[in-house]
Amino acid sequence: MFNKKRLVSGFQEQASFHFQEYSDIAGSKSISTFKRYSMNLHTIESGNFKLDGGAMHGVVPKSMWQKINPADENNMCSWAMRCLLVETDGRLILIDTGIGNKQDEKFFGHYFLHGPHSLEGSLRQHGFGMDDITDVFLTHLHFDHVGGAVKRDGERLLPAFKNAKYWSNKDHWDWAVNPNEREKASFLKENIMPLQESGQLNFIDLKDGEEWLPGFKIRYAFGHTEAMMLPQLTFKDKTILYAADLLPSKAHISLPWVMSYDMRPLDTLNEKRRLLQEAAENDWLIYFEHDNSVELSSLALTDRGIKAGDVLKITDL
Repeated sequence: MFNKKRLVSGFQEQASFHFQEYSDIAGSKSISTFKRYSMNLHTIESGNFKLDGGAMHGVVPKSMWQKINPADENNMCSWAMRCLLVETDGRLILIDTGIGNKQDEKFFGHYFLHGPHSLEGSLRQHGFGMDDITDVFLTHLHFDHVGGAVKRDGERLLPAFKNAKYWSNKDHWDWAVNPNEREKASFLKENIMPLQESGQLNFIDLKDGEEWLPGFKIRYAFGHTEAMMLPQLTFKDKTILYAADLLPSKAHISLPWVMSYDMRPLDTLNEKRRLLQEAAENDWLIYFEHDNSVELSSLALTDRGIKAGDVLKITDL
């Protein structure tokens, strides 16, 4: 279970300290005081699944993407569902939750879950339990990002993290509960409505680039889906962008590599161009949620555009 002494000790040994303006956790107020904060990060692997290679790589020819992520006989490629656990100021914030395990055999038959990892098992490897999580930050509400947020208990559907506040934003929530026909299969009511019914759902109300918590800013992207939230974290004097489905893998750093799943692909392209330029100019690191092998990458400005740089892990920092 969550051990506050362990948390404080870990911060002192591993985390950098910064002075930042503190934003109210509800996201609607800014408190003009300065507060010292500490942060630690843990990679949380929630398992692997398969998606169609063509859909994941958009207009890029298979002859190119096949070299990076080979497809099986059904043209399906393997992808990670890599979450992130943020320890900061006595809070345990889980960013995204993977696909979960409550769906039926027919559903999982479409996605071929595999690999040794699970959300609960990965948390346990880092010394935490499900009940220790204080906040669940949902980048967006597609099933492979929010499925693990809800569990099945007999006939009931309940929040999987009973002590946590769940965080979305009003624009994305409204989009998800009134889905368009093209995106409807990604927004499953059983993943979403129990969060509201439990009273644990909260909305963040911030502008792009504003701080939600010290060292934790939020960037928005609208190409993949409406108002997807990307955490921008300051950790050990590094800036890490949790890229969610804006940049699902290292290969997607290339501007033309835009998923066919995206609602507004040209907006995605422009959002990638803008954020990657900012990231490369300021030496940010990119954290990939879906890359099957690469967790973290630096960026390099080249005469042929922005490319991936060094491949890293959170434990390397």
